[in-house]
Amino acid sequence: MATGAEINLGVWSAIVLAAGAGRRFGGRKLLAPFEGGPLIEGALRAALASPAASVILVTGSEADEVAGVARDLAERQGQGARLQIVHAADHAEGMGASLRAGAAALPADAAGVFVFLADMPKIPAAVLPRLIEAVEAGAPAAAPLCDGRRGHPVLFSAELFHLLRQATGDEGARAALAGLGAGLALIDTDDEGVLFDVDRPGDLARA
Repeated sequence: MATGAEINLGVWSAIVLAAGAGRRFGGRKLLAPFEGGPLIEGALRAALASPAASVILVTGSEADEVAGVARDLAERQGQGARLQIVHAADHAEGMGASLRAGAAALPADAAGVFVFLADMPKIPAAVLPRLIEAVEAGAPAAAPLCDGRRGHPVLFSAELFHLLRQATGDEGARAALAGLGAGLALIDTDDEGVLFDVDRPGDLARA
C-alpha cells in the first residue's frame, strides 16, 4: 500500500464541486453551520488532507462567500498555496458544468484527480491512499465501497480527463464511470462518511 513517503505529491490533483444552489436544502446549503463551521469546510478538509498538489474549488452559487470560506480554511491550515478557485459561470446547467470547469483547470502533469462533492463533509482521509494504490496498480478509476454502495470521492486517472471535460447536465461523472465496468476499482471501507451527504436540513442531524 502506498504511504505518504512513497507518493509523488506533484502528480495528484483534487477538485471540490461547490457550485450547486442547494435548492432541496432551501438555499445556502454549503454555508449552513455544521460541526463548528460552514458545511463546505468538511469536504475542503478532506481534499486538503489528500496528497493533491493542487485543490481546485469550483464555485457557482454564493461564489464569493464560498470562496472566502475556502481561502480562510486553507490559510488557517497553512495550505493557501495549494488552493485554486475556479468559477463555473454556467453552473445552473448542473454538475456537469462544474466538473468541466474543474477539469479544464487541471495541471498538465496531473496523473489523476480526486473529485469531491462539497456537500459530503465526512469523507475519511484514510481511504484516499487506498484509492491511489488502486490507480497506481492500473485501474482507470477508483472509489470507496461501503455496505455495497459506491461512495465518494472518486479518483480518476489522467486517461479519463477527456471525459470529465465533456461532462454535461446534472450527471457529473456518472457517464464516465458507467462505461468502466470492472475498470472501476471499488475499495471496501466500513466508514459511512464515504456515503454521507447533505441534501436537506434534516440530513445535518443524521451526522
